[in-house]
Amino acid sequence: MSSRDSGRWRRAVSGLFPVWAWGFLAAVVSGLLPSVPYAVAGPFTLLFFALALVRPPHQDDRDPVHVASPVRGRWTVVHSPASAVPSHGVRAYGQSHAVDIIHPRPEGTAPTYPLLGGFERPDRFSSFGEPILAVADGTVVRVLDGRRDHLSRTSWLAFAYMMVIDGFRDLGGPGAVIGNHVVVDHGDGVHSLYAHVRRGTVAVAVGDRVAAGDLVGQVGNSGNSSEPHLHFQLMDRPQPLRAAGLPVRFHDLDQPVGAVDRGWDKKPPPTDIEPGLPANFQVFEA
Repeated sequence: MSSRDSGRWRRAVSGLFPVWAWGFLAAVVSGLLPSVPYAVAGPFTLLFFALALVRPPHQDDRDPVHVASPVRGRWTVVHSPASAVPSHGVRAYGQSHAVDIIHPRPEGTAPTYPLLGGFERPDRFSSFGEPILAVADGTVVRVLDGRRDHLSRTSWLAFAYMMVIDGFRDLGGPGAVIGNHVVVDHGDGVHSLYAHVRRGTVAVAVGDRVAAGDLVGQVGNSGNSSEPHLHFQLMDRPQPLRAAGLPVRFHDLDQPVGAVDRGWDKKPPPTDIEPGLPANFQVFEA
């Protein structure tokens, strides 16, 4: 089988990820029933688990695509590909080079992550409702705008809840995981994805032409999100399940000079960053 055929096969299998996830769950549950022998449930459990792990061929060696920042003002980055690839620990949903963009804490405030609490309304976070802008000219090809903005998950208890309850979001497909979102086709196999958009704020429709800097929507907390932030990525297909993530650089960022946000990690991030791509917890201006 050629590499091209292999890539097509892997994208086809990856595109059915919710099917494999449901199959795996059904096989596990059936294996607990006394009427179903392990010789039947076991192989199906392993098969569906293996199929759920298939991902499209990665594009890590591709030259970075230079685009404008999707936000304006003062922000910081979490889960940056400048710190690790895949940036979110997995390549599913085309997010190998994705960045999570969020407002930094007010200067002088210490990071906290309490044991209890952490279920706060999204409008209590300064990032919530901030404008999201198109990073380049293109055509809107996918839109979802009906999912609710849920409470935050900003304590150990809330995080445990997110891991248990939100862990089932994969069964609902991309919309359940990335929440309200917009995908824009920029041509040459480059697509931008703006995820966790605030419900009711998507400002574009499928087929619309957008220019760099046009309003796409507002930062929200829909989908698998711990607190309001923008999840942004470039990918080589419009369908997140079939897509591979693309390296990205933002050409209009002011490089920080020692301005870092430690977040929950006590180790400070490096102050020397690659132009156009802040590392984890580095503050930038756009």
